[in-house]
Amino acid sequence: MELVSTITTSTFTTHLLQFGIQAISRVGSNCNHLFFQRKKSIFLTNLQKNFGFVVKSFASRNYAKKSTKKGGESHRNRIKESSRISPDEYSEKTDKSSSNEDLNADSNEVLLNDDLNAKKSISSTSRGDVLQACTVTSGLILALGLVIRQVSHIAFTEGLPVVDCSTEVSFKFEAWHLEVIIGLVIVISSCRYLLLQTWTDFRESSEAANQQVLSSLQPVDYIIVAFLPGVSEELLFRGALLPLFGLYWNSALVAAAVFGALHLGSGRKYSFAIWATFVGLAYGYATIVTSSIIVPITSHALNNLIGGILWRSMSTTSEKR
Repeated sequence: MELVSTITTSTFTTHLLQFGIQAISRVGSNCNHLFFQRKKSIFLTNLQKNFGFVVKSFASRNYAKKSTKKGGESHRNRIKESSRISPDEYSEKTDKSSSNEDLNADSNEVLLNDDLNAKKSISSTSRGDVLQACTVTSGLILALGLVIRQVSHIAFTEGLPVVDCSTEVSFKFEAWHLEVIIGLVIVISSCRYLLLQTWTDFRESSEAANQQVLSSLQPVDYIIVAFLPGVSEELLFRGALLPLFGLYWNSALVAAAVFGALHLGSGRKYSFAIWATFVGLAYGYATIVTSSIIVPITSHALNNLIGGILWRSMSTTSEKR
């Protein structure tokens, strides 16, 4: 009986010990599981933080590299392209570029030479050619003016309704006409000087005309080229056309406009034509007031002479500088 109870007790004790051991092992495994789960979550959290920082820093470095690479991308592409080109192709392209540069340089040189040649052709007119052209042109204009005056006189004497230009604007001269001449010379010469200083287009036009006509002349020749046009032009425009149109302001303006239009060309621009129109209107006013052709002829010739002397002095001063 005691043996049975002892066996039973020992058996119970054995089962109890086994149950305790199993419980302890389960608790231990649960603890280990919880411990490793905590470690794992801490590790993952730290890894995520560190990895996120690494990703951000890597992205910023990558963006900086891309922005830096974009600046030299075209240069590297050219280097890569040139590295793929054979030496013969590279020399051929170099020769083509150099030939294009030489062609551009040659074309620029040709244009420059053409410009210089054009300027030389303007200023290279000989003294004899200038005097001959001035004499022939002035002679033709003078002849036309004299013909108109003579024809109008004949028509008037024959009873035709035509104004006699020779009597409307005669060659008479009175003492007070000298005051008109002096006033015209002062006003026109002063206006010309002011315009040369302030109006670039007019200065260039005057320079082109004077360079073509006066550059090859001697100082004594200025008297010829000043008085021949003064006499012939005034005899035609103020001594023939103006009295035919009538000695009125509108007639003086029409004759002055025709006079100004004929001063275009040979390097002279519209500014010079405007100036010639103004001068022609002034001469027309003097003709209407005095009824004398001597007044506009003398004023015109003196203004031409003063203008030539002024240009000569200004050209000499600029050459010395």
